[in-house]
Amino acid sequence: MAFTTGRPGVQMPQAEINMIPLIDVMLVLLVIFMVTAPLMTHAIRLDLPRASTRPASQGEKVELAISSNGSLFWNGQPHSHAQLLARLAEQGQLAPDIPLQLHADSATRYGLLAEIMAAASRAGIRQIGFVTRPAP
Repeated sequence: MAFTTGRPGVQMPQAEINMIPLIDVMLVLLVIFMVTAPLMTHAIRLDLPRASTRPASQGEKVELAISSNGSLFWNGQPHSHAQLLARLAEQGQLAPDIPLQLHADSATRYGLLAEIMAAASRAGIRQIGFVTRPAP
């Protein structure tokens, strides 16, 4: 409640805080949180397709190992960078659908890995995957 000094025409500023807008905003936020909170806890249920668990034969994949010092191994055989680019181009021409599995050391430079992935993509290899160890 605002008090006046008794003089007409002189109005003092209101000394109390108007709580109505604050309460309105708080109620709107409460409603928003009440509506969105249940949505954040529910997982999306999907009916994923089943995959066969037959082991892949040796001819259906290409393994490329990259050591921490940059050494390259194509199916266990050491290759230079130029030889690897030639093998990627050959693989892209002969069988672009056979997956390329990258076994990269955790200390491998990211730039080298990105360069090899870009070269494989340019060669036409469509499936590139990383092989990792399961978490303990």
